[in-house]
Amino acid sequence: ILINKATTLHRHAEAHFGGKYRKWASEHSFESMLPGDIKARKEHTAQQQINAHLTECKLDEQVIPYSNKLFKQATIEWLVATDQPIKALEHPKFKEMVNIASCATNGVKIPGRKATCAEIMRMFKNHLIRLRNTLNVSNVLSIDCTLYN
Repeated sequence: ILINKATTLHRHAEAHFGGKYRKWASEHSFESMLPGDIKARKEHTAQQQINAHLTECKLDEQVIPYSNKLFKQATIEWLVATDQPIKALEHPKFKEMVNIASCATNGVKIPGRKATCAEIMRMFKNHLIRLRNTLNVSNVLSIDCTLYN
């Protein structure tokens, strides 16, 4: 078998003697020259270089200043990305949601799926209780509140 490039058997050593070699290298304060270890060191170094340039932003620092142009762009992107009909922008509940969010001074926290599902179930249960009280129904309504991921 002809091989057109020189090799130092590092891959063979890593595959068959990696544990012994790493143990020897650590006992003798030697930097491992196995391909996997070299790659891991490079990735670790690259990540450290990236981390040095990152700074954590708090929620109030991430608030984007309002402009009509930016709102129009975000609205259109939301329509397209979520496959909403254009008339969704005319829905009274959408307008109410936008008006409520527009009063926020430190941004808006959007609940996750589980929190949203739990809130929908809570609102539905309260609606049924109010409906039962309105109709004066004496039977106890039972709701199975199972959350799905």
